[in-house]
Amino acid sequence: MAKDALRIAVVGAGIGGLTAAVALTRIAGAEVTVFEQARQLGEVGAGIGLAPNGQRGLGHLGLADAVERSAATFHGTAAYLRADGSYVSEAVIEDSAGEYRVKGIHRADLIELLADVLPGCVVRTRHRLVGVGDTGSGVDLEFDDGSRAAFDAVVGADGIHSVVRDLVTTPSTPVYSGSIAYRGVVDASRVPSDHPRTQTLWMGEGKHFLCYPVRRGELFNYVGFVRSGRPLKESWSAVGDVAELATEFAGWDPRLGAFIQAIDHTYWWGVYDRDPLPNWSRGRITLLGDAAHAMLPHASQGLNQAIEDSVALAAFLRGAGADGVEYALQRYESLRIERTSAVQAGSRRNGSRYDGQAEYTDTEKRDAELRGAAEFRTWLYDYDALAAAVSASGRAAT
Repeated sequence: MAKDALRIAVVGAGIGGLTAAVALTRIAGAEVTVFEQARQLGEVGAGIGLAPNGQRGLGHLGLADAVERSAATFHGTAAYLRADGSYVSEAVIEDSAGEYRVKGIHRADLIELLADVLPGCVVRTRHRLVGVGDTGSGVDLEFDDGSRAAFDAVVGADGIHSVVRDLVTTPSTPVYSGSIAYRGVVDASRVPSDHPRTQTLWMGEGKHFLCYPVRRGELFNYVGFVRSGRPLKESWSAVGDVAELATEFAGWDPRLGAFIQAIDHTYWWGVYDRDPLPNWSRGRITLLGDAAHAMLPHASQGLNQAIEDSVALAAFLRGAGADGVEYALQRYESLRIERTSAVQAGSRRNGSRYDGQAEYTDTEKRDAELRGAAEFRTWLYDYDALAAAVSASGRAAT
């Protein structure tokens, strides 16, 4: 580590925080410390779709081979189906060059993958942030155990309920989507052998169901969204009722019914996002991932946008020096805020389409839009966060 390396604190050791730590270390050459309030690293939940734009970002961090070993490649054509199983259209899961294809990865596997490439001293668990002071020349952090630490910059990667966000901007109120979600994984050996080993999404009135393989195809991830007037806490650890899940999708495509019969446990949570924030940064403090732009999961971009954030942030801070931190954070925010706001809006729109809400009660209109959704997916998947940041910063790529 260079003697004049930036000292950067990352608050939150979820996927966004750990990705930021790897990016800041490998791209910016920073000395990074990650603070996590939990007793140990871990990720409750299930699988996530690692999109081409996210894979490209992880590739810039030297993690492509590790992802390949942990994830599941989607085989065959991904599809949008009606509730009865009739075909609507192919779902775009590749970038326009065919270089990257969506993969399914378990959250716990990605956490482990990221943590394994960081030195053991980087992540400090049992550190709950209680105070932040920007001194102008640095940032002082205070934790609930009375300890303190000083850094050149602080990155808030502490999720939708971010503590750091309250210090940076006036947070928007969580917005309930109107849906609850049943989510989990099922052992692939329990799933009918003829079930597609790719992404399949069934759509009906007020609900939709998505499944795809994760963990090298050993598991299937699933999530069923159901319109409900009973908002639940934003949690993935509340135990749900499998029988209730089955009832919600009774009478749908028999292939979906057979898949649901293989499920032996489920979790549920209320699905929320937040309206786009007016700013992410103040002085030497900035935000990343859900802390900056919590979005609905209907474009499978929450994780992927956090990866983009991480790579872009590191590119702007590379070579910035302690005196250039504030300007670098402003440039980072300026580059990222427009794109993430558009992705947030697109995620909401997809959810409305899938469930036939509002203007999409005309399912023919919905189906036509899904068949024409390739342009939006190309805009998502072809993006290179590192190249965009390097171009905006005027520096040569490393």
